[in-house]
Amino acid sequence: MRNNTDPLSSPVDACPLGERSPRLFNLLTLARQNLFRSADAVFSNELGYSGTQIVALFALKGEEGCQLKDLGRALQLKNSAVTGLVARMEENELIVRGQSRHDARAGSLRLSSKGRDVLAVALPLLDSLNIQLKQGFSEQELAIVARFLIHAGKLKFAQDQSNPSTTAGIGP
Repeated sequence: MRNNTDPLSSPVDACPLGERSPRLFNLLTLARQNLFRSADAVFSNELGYSGTQIVALFALKGEEGCQLKDLGRALQLKNSAVTGLVARMEENELIVRGQSRHDARAGSLRLSSKGRDVLAVALPLLDSLNIQLKQGFSEQELAIVARFLIHAGKLKFAQDQSNPSTTAGIGP
C-alpha cells in the first residue's frame, strides 16, 4: 500500500494521484487555489486586508500613477473586478485616486501613506510564505520549478487541429 502522507517521497511516487504521468494542468490549478486561499487567510488574519488587495499594493508600488486598466492588466483581472477592488482599497484608505498627468479623462492610482505602511508589514509576511513554500526542496529543484513556472506563465496553448469539433466549427 502506498504512503499517502508524502506523495512526492520518491520518483516512483512522483504523481500523487497514482497516474503514470502527472496531470500538470490539474495539479497547477489545485496548487494555485490552495496557495491563494491560504495566503489570503494569512493576509486577512495578520493585516485585515485580502490577499488581492495586498498583491494590488505591490503592483501599484511598481507603477505609481497607473490607470485602472494598467492595474487590471498587471493583476490579470477584468475591468469590473478592478473597479470593485479599487473601490474597496480606496474605502480602506490604502490608495488615492487622482487625475492622470497624461490624459485628463483618465484617473490615476497612487499608494496612500497607510498603503505604504501596510506594504512594509506585508513584505516580511510574504517572505515567510516564500520560505514555507520552498521547504523540503533543494536549490537545484527550486530552479527547475521556477523555470517550469516561468515557461507556464508565458505559454499560449496552440489550438488542437486534430480535434474534429474545432475544425468543423463546433464547440464553444
